[in-house]
Amino acid sequence: MDTNKQFLIDTANMKMPFGKYKGTYLIEIPEYYLVWYKNKGFPNGKLGQMMTLVYELKLNGLEDILRKIRG
Repeated sequence: MDTNKQFLIDTANMKMPFGKYKGTYLIEIPEYYLVWYKNKGFPNGKLGQMMTLVYELKLNGLEDILRKIRG
């Protein structure tokens, strides 16, 4: 499978591993929290890349893409 497709699937199914929204799918985390992380700095590694993608999708009103993949 193409790595970009797999990354989208992984992001759609990823739950926040820590913090206030621990156990919440990344796409379901409120936008204000992602904006806070954007200003603070996303975590390093794959989680940070996923959170950046979710931030950009929400910013552009495209979060349904990940919801459809998960659903």
